[in-house]
Amino acid sequence: MRAEVFEIHWITPEIRKLNKIVNKLKQGAVILYPTDTGFTLGCQLANKNAIEKLRKIRNISAKKSLTFLCKNLSNISAYAKISNNAYKTIKSLIPGPYTFILPATKIVPQLAINPNRKTVGIRVPDNIIAHALLELIEEPLISISAKIGEDDSFFFLTPDEIIDSFSNLVDIIIKTEHYNFVGESTVIDMVNDEFKIIRKGAGYENVDYIDIETTE
Repeated sequence: MRAEVFEIHWITPEIRKLNKIVNKLKQGAVILYPTDTGFTLGCQLANKNAIEKLRKIRNISAKKSLTFLCKNLSNISAYAKISNNAYKTIKSLIPGPYTFILPATKIVPQLAINPNRKTVGIRVPDNIIAHALLELIEEPLISISAKIGEDDSFFFLTPDEIIDSFSNLVDIIIKTEHYNFVGESTVIDMVNDEFKIIRKGAGYENVDYIDIETTE
């Protein structure tokens, strides 16, 4: 069964359409939607069946934590333990293409947590449609790069090719007339006081002034 496609305006998203999407997300739908870093696979954070479906689509192990989107810094603090230093750094970088690895709070479902480290990956996207969804659903959204396997060549597909690739795998697709994708996020491990850059991605030039160790 092919996904239901919603065409959303990239600057002034239609609330009526977004409400329909949010209602479907609350019923367990898995969605393909645009963020600042690229097309993303997502679902409601607390929906077990949807998370299991998403993991199956991306072939992601249950032992791997899932990244999710929050709408602001206050929202992050409800789902992750943030030190004073981490707070200041995150505040200086959001919204943007950064994934912060942080210790999870008890409110985060176990299905989204790295079971070994008890950590989560959290982003605050710089994207109007993603923010509109977060405002309406009033909780974080799972955000996993829309690619098949670990083949980086998938990022060179056009938006229409990506949409076609997932049209029979997800329940909902959001498309728009204009995309401004900056590429994979820079991943910063903030579990300890000494931050580490796990992956250099979009926006890395904005963190090189911070005293962060690079693992690459």
